Amino acid sequence: MIKRIGIIGAGAIGSVVGGFLTKAGRDVTLIDQWPEHIETIRNKGLHLSGTPGDFVVPVKALHIHELQSVREPFDAVFIAVKSYDTEWATAMALNYLTPDGVVVDFQNGINDERVAAVAGKHRTLGCVITISAGMYEAGHAMRTDSGDIGFKIGEHDGRETARAKELAEIMGAVAGTKVTTNLFGERWSKLAINCMANPIAGLTGYGTLQVRTDPKISAVGVHVGAEAILVGRAVGHEVEPIYGIPTQRYVDAYNGKGLAPLLEEIADIARKRGGGQPSLLQDVIKKRRTEIDDLNGYVCAQGKQRGVKTPYNDAVVATIKALGVGFTPDPKHLDPVIAMLPK
Repeated sequence: MIKRIGIIGAGAIGSVVGGFLTKAGRDVTLIDQWPEHIETIRNKGLHLSGTPGDFVVPVKALHIHELQSVREPFDAVFIAVKSYDTEWATAMALNYLTPDGVVVDFQNGINDERVAAVAGKHRTLGCVITISAGMYEAGHAMRTDSGDIGFKIGEHDGRETARAKELAEIMGAVAGTKVTTNLFGERWSKLAINCMANPIAGLTGYGTLQVRTDPKISAVGVHVGAEAILVGRAVGHEVEPIYGIPTQRYVDAYNGKGLAPLLEEIADIARKRGGGQPSLLQDVIKKRRTEIDDLNGYVCAQGKQRGVKTPYNDAVVATIKALGVGFTPDPKHLDPVIAMLPK
């Protein structure tokens, strides 16, 4: 049974999940490397706001070095750090896990195999995240999704196991959750969504809603997403629908058929869901390193290995890398990629 949960990485998503699970009566400990954040939670509680309301939850929180003081191991540890920190965070989790405990890949990107390489597939579960949140000050996370979408829990081999079902039941306290038998198809769907919004928001400074409703910017997103779908298929996965829309429609639009109605449908869905700031834009604003290598960069690398061209993802990655760490968002950054769109 999963009784004690540790979350390594108390960023926006980690904090929202930890706060809601604690509120639901679960034994959760947040672990993070931002000292001010941990101290604020300890002294004032975790402040959660946004779409579900505004409240404070007393959550257990540890500085990352304080894990050494943990006496009772965790039954599950969620890896909720940036993709580039996957290996060390997973290795750390194993030292504080029960013999039958599970490590949950709770990240953007396709990191399941990286987690399993450290922890072993038999000790690894995947969780595809579809909630959204932001964090702009210590001790305060803001949830921005509508609450009707949540998490997809899956085993690497597609089996519906007791532990996957148990974790899905637990996560239901945060948002709607289901067990998926197509973990990697869901992963590639989420990767496509991340590729369509995160770097474009980071470059322009626009939030989720605007990058999905501005026709030219959204058209770039569709082309980026279509390439991710094509690469995911080439890798061998049936990519699940994106925003509830069949993936073939993105591929068709990429090939010149049905772009305008697809953009209208995406915009309509986006207006109903609202929006916040994607994580890559939050990183840019905070002058931090981004996850571009593990999002669009991953699509480019996998496409190159399998002979699938990815010119739009290539251009987005090249633009962000040329700007470097700490650049200032500006809509003009995206102009060269917009210029690539068919006239």
